[in-house]
Amino acid sequence: MLQALADGILSGSIIALGAIGLTLTMGILRFANFAHAELVTWGAYMALAVLAVTGTFMGPIAPLSFGIPLILAIVVAAALTSLLALAIDWLVYRPLRRQTNHLTLVFGSFGISLLVRMVILLIFGGAAQYYSTALQIAIPVAPGLRIMPDQLFTLAVTVVIVVALHFFLQKTRLGLAMRALAENPELARVNGIDTRAVVRWTWVIGASLAAVAGVLYGLTIQLRPEIGFHLILPLFAAVILGGVGNVFGAVIGGLVIGLAESLAVLVVPSGYKMAVPFLILLAVLYLRPTGIFAGTVGGVK
Repeated sequence: MLQALADGILSGSIIALGAIGLTLTMGILRFANFAHAELVTWGAYMALAVLAVTGTFMGPIAPLSFGIPLILAIVVAAALTSLLALAIDWLVYRPLRRQTNHLTLVFGSFGISLLVRMVILLIFGGAAQYYSTALQIAIPVAPGLRIMPDQLFTLAVTVVIVVALHFFLQKTRLGLAMRALAENPELARVNGIDTRAVVRWTWVIGASLAAVAGVLYGLTIQLRPEIGFHLILPLFAAVILGGVGNVFGAVIGGLVIGLAESLAVLVVPSGYKMAVPFLILLAVLYLRPTGIFAGTVGGVK
């Protein structure tokens, strides 16, 4: 049980990172972007491509399985994923926003997600890949509980990003503009906020978080083109559970989904684990459609 709880928190932290980016785009742009899950996959594979080009010129930082090259690859992957998100918005979403309703944007995001997945499959193939072949020894933390150093790194990165994003949304001019646009777009425009710039930065931040989530997912499990497909339900369940547009809610939702999946394996076969986020999503939509922490971006009214 203790091991399942720890695994749930660790997997939930990765879901939370991806859900934060998704809740930002849903809260500000006001449509369900199903292609966000594929940005997670894209970011993971961009980091792998960077490592393939630069090589692992330095050994791993003990006791981790990776070194400085992967950290630099995460930064490059975040930039490349942001460029892809901006290109998709400019080529697809922005023209659709001008002419059609939000439902058409949702269908467009389905097409984009399939296209991105097929491009990844074409370039990198369908076989499982890894950032490092170095073996790790799990650290005994308590009786019946062992944690890999990479997993602790993942949890630490998530905590740092969540805290930094909270202060960004609460204290910076751009963060306040993002919250204003999410609360009332028309009033934000009247007050002179450059909504196009806010939308661009929303894509950059959301895509960067998706890339980091993808790399951390691949680091703790493995890389496959189906990463986005496996994460799409947990991501949306976490966002809706926490409340669309609420960063803190996305974090709590991600942790709840991760724990539910991990604990479900104790009572049902692991093949049914993917049904858990769907059941939670149905329950939330039925009992509390606005989510637990319904609110604006940043979680402050």
